[in-house]
Amino acid sequence: MATRGKHLEHLAEIPLFSALSKKDLQRIAKASNEVTLDAGAVLAEQGDMGREAFVIVEGTATVSRNGRKVGTVGPGDAVGELSLLDHGPRTARVVTTTEVTALVLSAREFAGVIEEVPGLAHKLLGQLASRVRELDRQIYG
Repeated sequence: MATRGKHLEHLAEIPLFSALSKKDLQRIAKASNEVTLDAGAVLAEQGDMGREAFVIVEGTATVSRNGRKVGTVGPGDAVGELSLLDHGPRTARVVTTTEVTALVLSAREFAGVIEEVPGLAHKLLGQLASRVRELDRQIYG
């Protein structure tokens, strides 16, 4: 696990957090844990209830629905946040394709950070809107 200083450096480099103040970054660092996972680790299993969200710091993961690859996520991307926002089941399976360093936030920590750091909530909403637009483009042209 990284030291707190290194943890803050990682946070500041992630696009999702890049515009946040040092104080907000410290709140996120305090609420999250940094983990390193080998290739092949399952971050989320489609249909399971979500208990945590991940923000990828380094590495990549494949996103699949119903056994079909639908995308790839990498540094700065959040995974699992949708289940924490709506308390529904995971919508996709996410498996690391390389070694991944990620920040992990439990459901409780995630809710607290969203409430305490409005800038993060706005960035997450932007990411979710981008996903909806991309899906809309794929389906309707």
